[in-house]
Amino acid sequence: MILRLFFHTAFVFFICVTSLVAQAPELLLFGGPDQDVFLGCLNCRPFNPESICNRSKDYGSRYSSTSIWNRHSDYGSRYSSNSPWNQHASDPPAIIDRKGNFYGYMTASRFHAQRTRSPLLLQLLDSNLVGNDLWEARDWFCRN
Repeated sequence: MILRLFFHTAFVFFICVTSLVAQAPELLLFGGPDQDVFLGCLNCRPFNPESICNRSKDYGSRYSSTSIWNRHSDYGSRYSSNSPWNQHASDPPAIIDRKGNFYGYMTASRFHAQRTRSPLLLQLLDSNLVGNDLWEARDWFCRN
């Protein structure tokens, strides 16, 4: 009887946890002065074509003009006003879910009033990884 109760409790717990994980909203990145340029999905599975972790697709590539990992693009340069890596960017990318809910801006500026509160993104934005090598920063972010 105790063993049956244990397995029942474990099963209910598993169902609750997996349903919570499945309900996590996809966080999308939009850049440009009007936040109308799609820059990828922050928390999609790595092989999703929209994921910023998918190296072989636009948003995870180091060569795409719409990738935050391309140091020579408007969205990856430390000097661009549209880049999350520029501490003085006037138009950093916005984080929005598919329902239109706003989750802040992805910006290296610690003083931006609407900076994201995501612990993982803050760790990435505040780390020295970004200044050294965006590709190394991408690998770190996508592993965590």
